[in-house]
Amino acid sequence: MHRIFSTSFASVYPHYVTKVERKGRTRAELDEAICWLTGFDAQELAGHLEAHTTFQELFDAARLNPAADQITGVVCGVRVEEIEDPLMQRIRYLDKLVDELARGKAMDKVLRR
Repeated sequence: MHRIFSTSFASVYPHYVTKVERKGRTRAELDEAICWLTGFDAQELAGHLEAHTTFQELFDAARLNPAADQITGVVCGVRVEEIEDPLMQRIRYLDKLVDELARGKAMDKVLRR
């Protein structure tokens, strides 16, 4: 079991916020991307942050967006579409969305519209 699975999502979230804000994006855009991927609304997302839910628990509770399999590319030197472990793949999907936001990609493209 990888260490990230038992890491609190709330402990990583501020790093996501910093990354996107440093590149001129907003926390609201980050939250929109996270909600798109997980199927959570803003209140559910806030609840997971307050409860210090682990990544495992977060994605166990998620209703993964059916278009999530359209997320492709490389994160940490690994192609996300080739990751075999479903939980790790979902975590890397999230990382990829954060990267795309930080790179200035249009929200419609980030959300696969």
